[in-house]
Amino acid sequence: MTDVAGVRVGHATRSGDGWLTGTTVVLAPNGGAVVAVDVRGGGPGTKETDALDPRNIVNQVDAVVLTGGSAYGLDAASGVMAWLEEQRRGVRVGTDPAHVVPVVPAACVFDLGRGGNFRARPDADTGRAAVEAAAITAPGARVAEGCVGAGTGAVVGRIKGGVGTTSMTLDSGITVAALAVVNAAGSAIEPETGALYGELCQGRVKYPEERVHEAARRRLDEAAARNGRPPLNTTLAVVATDAKLSKAQAQKLASTAHDGIARAVRPVHLMNDGDTVFALATGARPLDDHPLALNEILAAGADVVTHAIVRGVHAAESVDGPGGAWPSYGELYGAR
Repeated sequence: MTDVAGVRVGHATRSGDGWLTGTTVVLAPNGGAVVAVDVRGGGPGTKETDALDPRNIVNQVDAVVLTGGSAYGLDAASGVMAWLEEQRRGVRVGTDPAHVVPVVPAACVFDLGRGGNFRARPDADTGRAAVEAAAITAPGARVAEGCVGAGTGAVVGRIKGGVGTTSMTLDSGITVAALAVVNAAGSAIEPETGALYGELCQGRVKYPEERVHEAARRRLDEAAARNGRPPLNTTLAVVATDAKLSKAQAQKLASTAHDGIARAVRPVHLMNDGDTVFALATGARPLDDHPLALNEILAAGADVVTHAIVRGVHAAESVDGPGGAWPSYGELYGAR
C-alpha cells in the first residue's frame, strides 16, 4: 500500500485478556486524496460513506479507517478525527485555519467475542493510536500483515484471516495498491483440494498433498465443533493509486475492485457480510484523457485486491483461546 507515494498505514492491535481486535488507518498525503466507496455486503457497518458520493460536496479525505468491533468499533474513527483536527487537516469551515471538520470514512468487521470478552472492542483511543502509528512511519515503510490492526480477530470461513497488502506498477508508471482485511463468512479455500481460490485465479497454485488436505479437514472439523457457531463477517479493502482520478472514476475503481474479493472468497457479498471497498487516489500522476484510459487501473485494482487477500491468509497465525480456535492456513498446509 505504501508504494503509492505519500500513503501511510498504521495499526493498533489489542490481544490477550479477552481482547482480539484492532484498528487500521490508511492515512492520505497532506492535502488529502480523492476517496470513493462501494458496499456490496448485506450487513455493512460504515461511517461517513455518504460523503464520498460523487454528487456530494466533499472532495478530499485525509484518512480511511478499517476497524474490528462491529458497529461499536466505528468509535475508532472519532479518535482519528480528533488527531486530524489537531493537525488542522479537514474541510475548512471558516477563516481560521484551525476551523476544520475532518471527514473520516470508516468500515468495520465483526470480531466481537473472539478474544473471549464481547465488550473488548476498539474505541476512540484505539483509532488515535492507529493514526499516530501511521503518521510516524517513514515514506514507503513496509506494512505489517497478518493478525494486526483490523485483522487481529479476523476469520475467513473456518480459518484465521488477517491483513494483507500488495501493489503493482503499470506500464504507464501509475501505481495501484491494495490493503485487505480478510474476515468473510465465505471460505478462501477450495474444499476439494485445499488450494486458495485467490491463487487458483492467479494461475500459480501448487496443490497440497491429499494426505495433508485430509489432515487439515479433520483439524478444521474439530475446531468448528468447538467454536459452535459460523463465522461472521466482512472483507474490507482500500485500493490506492497515485493516478489523478475524479470522484466518479474512483467510485468505478472501488466497484470493480470487488471482483478481486469474489475471486478469492466464495461465496461472497452475503447478507451477513458487509463487504466494503474504498478507492483512494492521490492525484500525483495525470491520467490520459482517453475515455478508456481508466481500464488498466480498474483491472489492476481487482488483481491487487485478490493478491492482498491471499497475502492476508498466508500471513495469519493460528488462534486458540477462550473465544474460539481458528487454525491458520500455514498451520494446516505449511508455508507455501
